[in-house]
Amino acid sequence: MTKPIYAIGDIHGQLAELHRVLGLIEADGGPDAEIVFLGDYTDRGPDSKGVLDLLVEGQAEGRNWTFLQGNHDRMFHWFMRDYPQHEAYLPVELYWLHPRLGGDTTLASYGVEFTARSRMLEVHRMARNTVPQAHVTFLQDAVLSHETESLFFAHAGIRPGVALRDQDEEDLLWIRKEFHVDPRMHPKLVVHGHTPVEQAQHYGNRVNLDSGAGYGKPLTAAVFEGTDCWALDRNGRTKLVPDPT
Repeated sequence: MTKPIYAIGDIHGQLAELHRVLGLIEADGGPDAEIVFLGDYTDRGPDSKGVLDLLVEGQAEGRNWTFLQGNHDRMFHWFMRDYPQHEAYLPVELYWLHPRLGGDTTLASYGVEFTARSRMLEVHRMARNTVPQAHVTFLQDAVLSHETESLFFAHAGIRPGVALRDQDEEDLLWIRKEFHVDPRMHPKLVVHGHTPVEQAQHYGNRVNLDSGAGYGKPLTAAVFEGTDCWALDRNGRTKLVPDPT
């Protein structure tokens, strides 16, 4: 029998939802279940600090949890460097503290308040004095991918046609269209988040678990046995059937 592995989509500061889906996983697989978190732990939701507190605690307890880095996680820990670094992938007018990205709500969860007229370096100074180094280190140390015999986990996805071992960091964190529209089977079933959908969706060559928690929608947890997969809810497992459309 194939050992199950669980995955949780983009959390985005939704602590109550994280507690809910961890309960679903424990009910299905027990307290020692193996879980892969697909990244984007912070931003937009109300309690990014609480989410990171829980995950850092679980990591310290030695739980069988693997943490992927998401693009929002990189924006956060880049901002926390000695001198804040902007994400060059984004348009010039967008920066991590912009409400559209949600860094403002993340810092608010730590008690760091500012306005649109605040100087960036002053906000940076307050953040450096307030955000625990353990949270920054956690985000820095999160891995870009994780794989099993039949599954490849990445926050955003992969570049089709490129060997899994040769995937680029920018694609693993940011890719969308080129990955989404390619119908070819990949070397392994790709499990990802990053792009919100109404509910967990299986496309045949990939499974998207970002169900929009960053916009107040329910967080998704899923379980995989080989390439078979199910979404979890209070009634148990619901099979995710491939739908290439």
